[in-house]
Amino acid sequence: MSKIDELKNDFLEYLEIERNKSDLTVKNYNHYLVRFLDFANKEGVNSPESITIDLVRKFRLFLNRFTNEKGQSLKKITQNYHIIALRAFLKYLIKRDIQTLPAEKIELGDFSRKEIEVIEISELERLLNIPDISKTAGIRDRAILETLFSTGLRVSELVNLNRDQINLKTGEFMVRGKGRKDRIVFLSKDAAFWLSKYLEKRKDNYNPVFINYRGKDNIFEGESKRLTARSVQRMVNKYAKLAGIVKTVTPHGLRHVFATDLLQNGADIRSVQTMLGHSSITTTQIYTHITNKRLKEVHQSFHTSKRK
Repeated sequence: MSKIDELKNDFLEYLEIERNKSDLTVKNYNHYLVRFLDFANKEGVNSPESITIDLVRKFRLFLNRFTNEKGQSLKKITQNYHIIALRAFLKYLIKRDIQTLPAEKIELGDFSRKEIEVIEISELERLLNIPDISKTAGIRDRAILETLFSTGLRVSELVNLNRDQINLKTGEFMVRGKGRKDRIVFLSKDAAFWLSKYLEKRKDNYNPVFINYRGKDNIFEGESKRLTARSVQRMVNKYAKLAGIVKTVTPHGLRHVFATDLLQNGADIRSVQTMLGHSSITTTQIYTHITNKRLKEVHQSFHTSKRK
């Protein structure tokens, strides 16, 4: 193993231990850095001090022209993730007094974020009322939809919920999100009602809140019993189509509805940031574009509407 590979591994351990990054984040950083170091090695660069701005420029060109075996290219945001990982690695090296290219000399690429498409409250109501609540699986699905909208949970956070974690009496509980950061989330009366109704139907002692069913009620699927994120995604998509919603609806889309609903009803952006578990308010600010658009529509509808 080369010295720079050893330093890369040291950096990943630093992310895990000192920066408390999630396993997924560490895995992704490793993927991006391995790709850079492989490219650098082919360019004859195998030491930190040999990393130059010209090498980074060539790497960015490589990323922009990269295609996989299916002929698919890398999205601009994915290309940026590679550069973000590289800059973090370089900052770590500088922190250890190892001579290398200063991270500040590398700029991130400019890209346009995909505009968020949020369903209307009327569409949400149709979606919530689609599950067949005459069946336990239907009650479970209604509880899932209500919980996603009420809490703004990520789908990974939702499926990892355990029964001993949720307090239905207080309507609040702690959840561990990205970067192993804990935050408190709140259940609406509707969400608490459907969760309670679903859990009352359960005759098992399994700890996961949301479990798999196959065919008839109370027949479990898989050894873990815990519902997967992919299953929830398929379920939400299925109900959206049954509700006649043309827009693409995902569990993350319900997180968007949660955030925009709060902002449109007067919540301050800092509070929404905390409830979403965003480490940076910049991430939360993407929702202000939606609320600003809605405010403009209100302004145009009601301001000086009686003037000739």
